[in-house]
Amino acid sequence: MTGPLGVGIIGAGVISQTYLENLTSFPDVRVVAVGDLLPDRARAKADEHGVGAAGTPDDVLANPDVDLVVNLTIPQAHVEVSSAAIAAGKHVWTEKPIGLDRDATRSLLAQADAAGVRIGSAPDTLLGPGFQTAKRAVQTGVIGEPLFVQSSFQTQGPDLWHPDPAFLFARGAGPLLDMGPYYFSALVSLLGPIAGVTARGSRPRLERTIHTGPRAGETFPVEVPSTVQVLTSFAAGQHGTHLLSFDSALERHGVIEIHGSEGTMVLPDPNRFEGRIAYVKPLGVFRDGMKPEQEWIEIPNEGEVVGRGLGVLDMARAIAAGRPHIATGELGFHVLDVMLSAEESSTTGQTVKIGSTVAPVPLLDEGFDPFARTL
Repeated sequence: MTGPLGVGIIGAGVISQTYLENLTSFPDVRVVAVGDLLPDRARAKADEHGVGAAGTPDDVLANPDVDLVVNLTIPQAHVEVSSAAIAAGKHVWTEKPIGLDRDATRSLLAQADAAGVRIGSAPDTLLGPGFQTAKRAVQTGVIGEPLFVQSSFQTQGPDLWHPDPAFLFARGAGPLLDMGPYYFSALVSLLGPIAGVTARGSRPRLERTIHTGPRAGETFPVEVPSTVQVLTSFAAGQHGTHLLSFDSALERHGVIEIHGSEGTMVLPDPNRFEGRIAYVKPLGVFRDGMKPEQEWIEIPNEGEVVGRGLGVLDMARAIAAGRPHIATGELGFHVLDVMLSAEESSTTGQTVKIGSTVAPVPLLDEGFDPFARTL
């Protein structure tokens, strides 16, 4: 491949705005088409961002200048749209989750492999300077050998602010599948694959109420657990505890702590591209009258802060260089397998062994510059 990678976007909803803003600013990619089931919406987005072609999803797939399709459709359509793109000979970047069931997603990966094209899967927050800096620090031994991890996402629920929140409480969502990809992708990238999970879930309310927008006051069913607690066992021997809740009066987002033999580190919110990184060292031996005060040592983020679209850019450069990209379809599938296994465990009360694995997730090259022209 020579020159910028040609990109077509399918799905012109809210999330397409940030993708278009970023992808049109990267010299190594060129957005050539936008498609949506509502072609007028696709045309409006294309005009706003100076993209020449717009129309239906089929128009994007038929465009010979599109090398890679960015799949921004709803989760229930992810596999169908990604499969159609692969059949058209395109690489694929898909929003999370990569799919909603193992068999269809496994077949999708096999289809891409047979076609000689690549799949990348959100989240690409893994490529942000916050997570990349923290991962480098862990790998250099700042906290010694990683021993165990904790993570937490707690909120009262998106029904308090979203004008149409029912889909976030339906199959394929809930806090586990909606927010879990950020947390489990980050942890797998740090510690490697997860070998087993034990989980418990609850659904305190079977109906929720819309509080904002034109449908305020309407109720809708809660189809999946709105609070899930997960215990993970990593293949390398560490373990972790994770809380994902739409039922918490305490709003607390983005908590990831990794505890090692020589210290504890807090990592940035995995749903953000930057954030606080800091660690503490163990206390010494306590003497009478001593106070257990620990000094936080701050680590500044290193690198350019951009946002969604970094995964597409990394794929473009990786394809040209013939190297693996970072946020792979295999990583997306393993994280999906972990989350579906947690669902099964919360239903059966049994520990579930994870059937999939994933290769070590590489770091970005130091000095990675999204605004450099390299192709």
